[in-house]
Amino acid sequence: MLTQDRPTQPKPELWVQSPSSNQLLLKRLILVKAIVTPLWKDEARQQLQVQTNQLDEQLAQLDTQVQQMVGGLSQHTIQVVGADNSTVAETQAQIQDIQAQASERKNELLEQKTQVIQQLEQVETLNLGEEVDQGQIDSYFYAKQGDHLVRKMQVEVLLRDGVIEEIRGEL
Repeated sequence: MLTQDRPTQPKPELWVQSPSSNQLLLKRLILVKAIVTPLWKDEARQQLQVQTNQLDEQLAQLDTQVQQMVGGLSQHTIQVVGADNSTVAETQAQIQDIQAQASERKNELLEQKTQVIQQLEQVETLNLGEEVDQGQIDSYFYAKQGDHLVRKMQVEVLLRDGVIEEIRGEL
């Protein structure tokens, strides 16, 4: 049998051989924090207000859709009703089902809106210079025998108006 040499594919960057064969390439989450500044507060208020407005729009759309569906079913029933009253009962059951589903969705949206409003109130109580959590990002690092893994996993990035002010922890 003949064997054919195949060209080798390059390894993806994350799989690059470590400088020493005694090292592992590991993934960690880095906590991102922000320092509260007037600019940060303004941006947070704007983002939360946009979310509130979007939820209000969704609530209004939901009400409109329910009214249209119920109105359409009612009109259809009026046109179809003859000697058999079962159509009326079926339509009423459908209307109740639609209203129940709409009520459930409306409660979900109102709960989300309440949470956003609470966040907005929390933003107002923050003091300038205070640090707040912004989220997490993934990072890759090399670990070798003798490294303190817990310290290497605990890395934070501190931002001031979007600019890295400090990197905390062992890189």
